[in-house]
Amino acid sequence: MPAPRLLTCVVVVVSCFLVGCGEDDQAGSGGVQRLKVVATTTQAADLARNVGGGHVDVVGLLPPNADPHGYEVRPRDIDALGDAALVVRSGGEIDEWLAEAIESSGTKAPVVTLIDSVETIEGGAHHHEDEEHAGEAEHGDEDDAGKEETDAHWWQDPRNGILATAALGEALARADPERATQYRSQTDRYTKRLRAIDTAIAACWQNVPAAQRTLVTTHDALGYYANRYDLEVIGTVIPSLSTAGQPSAGETAELVEEIEHEDVQAIFAESSVNTKVEQAIARETGAKVGRALWADSLGPASSDGATYLQSLASNTRALIDGLTAGKVACQLPS
Repeated sequence: MPAPRLLTCVVVVVSCFLVGCGEDDQAGSGGVQRLKVVATTTQAADLARNVGGGHVDVVGLLPPNADPHGYEVRPRDIDALGDAALVVRSGGEIDEWLAEAIESSGTKAPVVTLIDSVETIEGGAHHHEDEEHAGEAEHGDEDDAGKEETDAHWWQDPRNGILATAALGEALARADPERATQYRSQTDRYTKRLRAIDTAIAACWQNVPAAQRTLVTTHDALGYYANRYDLEVIGTVIPSLSTAGQPSAGETAELVEEIEHEDVQAIFAESSVNTKVEQAIARETGAKVGRALWADSLGPASSDGATYLQSLASNTRALIDGLTAGKVACQLPS
C-alpha cells in the first residue's frame, strides 16, 4: 500500500522542518556540534544565549519565574553539569548552592562566575548614593558589627550586564577557541544593545522629579538599579538581600511609617513571590501596588520579562508608571 507510506514520509519531513529532528537539534551552523553550556540563573542563561548564539546549547538550571534563593538542586541538574563544557554562575549567595552540585556531578568543566567581573555594592535597605565597590571577600558576615553582605543582584545595572557579557564572551572563546571570533563578534553586538537600553532608561528617569524617585520593593533586590538611575530605596517588605527572610511586625510598622512620611505613591512586588504583605501595606498607607517587577528571575517566553533586556525595560516602565501615576511615559528600544 504505497500511498499511506508516502503520506507518512511527508508528515515526517514537514515535522522535521517545523521543529527539527535528530542530531541537528544539537548542532550549530554548518552541522558543527554546539558547545554545552550550563547556567544557574535565568539571567546568566540569557546572557549565554546572546553571546553564544547558534554555537551553544544552553541549559538553565533555574526555570523562569523561580526564586533562586535556597534553590534545591535536582538530579537532572547534576546530569546537566556532568555533560557541560562550560558552567556559568551568577555568583554570590544567589547560587551558592552550585558548589555542592558541581562536586556531586564530577564535572571538570571550567566555571565562569559573573559577579567576579562586575562592579559590586554592599547590601542594605538604602542605596541612594553610588557606592564604591566593596571588599575583598565575596560575602560579608552579617553577624559581624559594621559589615554588610555583598549584593548579588548585579544584573539590575546594565553596565554590569556589559561587563558580564565581556567575561562570558572570553570564557566561551577559551572553551571553544575555533569559534572565538564569532563569540567576540556576538559580544560586541549584544553590548551595543545593552548600552542603548541603559542610555534610554537613564533618559526616561530624567523626566521623573527627584522627589518621586522613592522605591519600596519586596526585598532588597533593586539596589544596583537605584544606584544607576538615582533612585532612593527607602525600605523593603523583607529587609534582606534574600526572599528567605520574614519581616517582623515591628519592621513592617516602621516601613508603613516611612512610606507615609515620604508620601510614596506605589510599592512594588516581585513576580516570583506572594504579594499578600505588599497588598496589606498598600491598604494601610494608601499607596498603590505597582506592576510586578522581574527581580530575581526572568519570566516565561510569553511574558514581558522573558529576556534580560525585556526585564530591564519592563521594570523601568512599571516603576515610572507607578511612581508618577501614569503621568510620565517611557519609550525604550525593543
